[in-house]
Amino acid sequence: MTVMIGHRFRGPDTSGNGGYSAGAVAAALGSPCGPTEVTLLSPPPLDVALAVARDGDAITVSHGATTVATARPASLRMAVPEPPSFAQAERAASGCPWLVDHPYPQCFVCGTERPDGLHIFPGPVAGRRLAAAPWVPDATVCHDGVVRSEIVWASVDCPSLFGYGCFASWDGLMLLGRFTAQVHRAPDQGERCVLTGWSFGRDGRKYDTAAALHTADGELLALSRALWITLKK
Repeated sequence: MTVMIGHRFRGPDTSGNGGYSAGAVAAALGSPCGPTEVTLLSPPPLDVALAVARDGDAITVSHGATTVATARPASLRMAVPEPPSFAQAERAASGCPWLVDHPYPQCFVCGTERPDGLHIFPGPVAGRRLAAAPWVPDATVCHDGVVRSEIVWASVDCPSLFGYGCFASWDGLMLLGRFTAQVHRAPDQGERCVLTGWSFGRDGRKYDTAAALHTADGELLALSRALWITLKK
């Protein structure tokens, strides 16, 4: 078995978006809907076959001698903030701090120079310490009219980082280190959705954040918890 991250699903210019890559690894584990914990140990390379080795209920994904990721079953329990309305999420997105001078403008999820991306641009919700953005998935991220699981994983990746970054200063570029997600239901093509992100705090270079995907009517579709790590200067 192998895993391959296509060029469309990049985050930085030359490696996979963390959430999408984690979702692809979870699918290789046999748990595309989770809850699964994926640890990213090196940037996932694009358009190459990554080898998958199983050890009990866990897997290791490698590119030659380099370990790219590991995955194992996990639990994911936490309180989820009430989502804003779709209109409130639209207003929040207008204040996204990376609409100008985005450090990763090619990011599949939140990149500002991606006509084929998800166009999820989280910004601060008025009066709340919560980031939010609207999302309406199109046909290119669906199979038989339903959003693919790894795309759902991607959607709850970047919003968690904005759950910190919309309310505190950025100390430098960050990359996803560990990602745990669970998909309760994948949205349908054209279904109006709301992404939210929030933070549990930081410990030095590490940031503990979370994100959720709801329908516009408030149904919880997916949930994630992320550990982001600031790159050393």
